[in-house]
Amino acid sequence: MRQIVLDTETTGINPKEGHRIIEIGCVEVINRRLTGNHFHVYINPKREIEQEAIEVHGITNEFLADKPVFADVAGEFIEFIRGGQLVIHNAPFDVGFMDHEFAMHGPTASVKTKEICGVLDTLVLARDMHPGQKNNLDALCKRYGIDNSHRELHGALLDAEILADVYLMMTGGQTDLNLSGNNQANSGGAEVIRRIPRNGKKLKVIQAT
Repeated sequence: MRQIVLDTETTGINPKEGHRIIEIGCVEVINRRLTGNHFHVYINPKREIEQEAIEVHGITNEFLADKPVFADVAGEFIEFIRGGQLVIHNAPFDVGFMDHEFAMHGPTASVKTKEICGVLDTLVLARDMHPGQKNNLDALCKRYGIDNSHRELHGALLDAEILADVYLMMTGGQTDLNLSGNNQANSGGAEVIRRIPRNGKKLKVIQAT
């Protein structure tokens, strides 16, 4: 099974008010193994970023001035996610922005995220598993022993990588950066998830930084 753990950063919180995506980060998981393939791009929104948003992710209009617009990366982004299952924390937020962006550009105007890939919302999953508790990404990292000490600001690729680790732990496995293949299951019998290179055709990676 191919899953794509995804996160976005935006100019604000509501696409209906004209807010746009400014960063997309995706990491690929196949059969519960992180493959190392990813999609990462910064996007020029052609509008001002709200100060409240800058305080969350630290991305400024000056930084994005020479980055591509969404229309320039939409095709490769769709190619990367098509046919997989998106794993997103608070999926309606990101999917809403993605559908808004697709609708703004002629070649992708008819594209709907849920028509080209499945969507799994880890916030819904976490609330089912831990009712009445905090279930934001930082809280889940603490609960599952995931190191997020380097997460001083939000970032789409960093948050997607962290969410991938959290999701795999939530659903019964752990990630292991040892590529030697000499991994042992933990004492609880949980599955070990290895970060391995994907065999076969390598997916294109966009790194517009």
